[in-house]
Amino acid sequence: MVGRLERVPLREVWQHEALDFTRWLRDDIDVLGETLGITLSDAECEGPAGDFNVDIIAQDEDGNPVIIENQLEKSDHDHLGKLITYLTAIEAHTALWIVADPRPEHVRAITWLNEFSPVAFYLVKVEAVRIGESEPAPLLTLIVGPSEEARQAGEAKKGMAERYGIRKAFWTGLLERAGQRTSLHSTISPQPSGWIWAGAGVRGLSLNYGIKQHAASVGLYIDRGKGEDEQTESIFRQLEAHQSEVEATYGGPVNWDPLEGKRACWVGVQFSRGGYRDDEETWPEIQDEMIEAMIKLEKALRPYIDTLEL
Repeated sequence: MVGRLERVPLREVWQHEALDFTRWLRDDIDVLGETLGITLSDAECEGPAGDFNVDIIAQDEDGNPVIIENQLEKSDHDHLGKLITYLTAIEAHTALWIVADPRPEHVRAITWLNEFSPVAFYLVKVEAVRIGESEPAPLLTLIVGPSEEARQAGEAKKGMAERYGIRKAFWTGLLERAGQRTSLHSTISPQPSGWIWAGAGVRGLSLNYGIKQHAASVGLYIDRGKGEDEQTESIFRQLEAHQSEVEATYGGPVNWDPLEGKRACWVGVQFSRGGYRDDEETWPEIQDEMIEAMIKLEKALRPYIDTLEL
């Protein structure tokens, strides 16, 4: 015969959070440690944290402090703030937040903290259960905890944010310098992406600047949109028919790339030097070279863009 597991209201088991639940947890701290897979010992109630008192301060297997904040109800911002305040007050590296009902926003917050901070954050759900007429028992479930995957995700996001910031700074400088020489990109703002562009006067055609870590490009991007692949290719071929004239006006070779496997085509110039990872002191020189190439390329293509058969 198999018994039936029933949930018991928490306040029937622990009427008072501080006097009942916190004291039970202090005396049975190993139950929490087993749930999380860590060693916890020497738990003390109402441990000092500056001018505040932490619900429980315990120690990990290396003797480092672990703060524990309890909440026998739905998680809220107040307790999350307390958790972080207590953590910094005693310079702990592990923080545990035990709640009856974790809100999705706080699950995401703890996940984010594990990704972007050196502290190990745990969010644990507490329930009380019984089988038949047995005594109620605690049921602790780990909702969010630290992991190597979370750390790696955090590092990846940091790297992405860094790239975004550097690229936006590069484009800010380029657009400021370009504005002194041409109005081609005067209506756009710097972006964190690897490309910035402005319309070329025909739907689906844009004049693009591109940067990678150690390379740069300027060009005309041709994409009439989904379902108009034939028009995109037709425009490309019409322009390509004037390759010799375009390159003569530009003053050098130009790449004519149908971008196999994509619905777009590209006509432009690539630079093996330059890029947002190069020393910032070289950025003005790189930007000036890109701006000069853009002005010359647009001038070389303009007569044939204006006479396209669409």
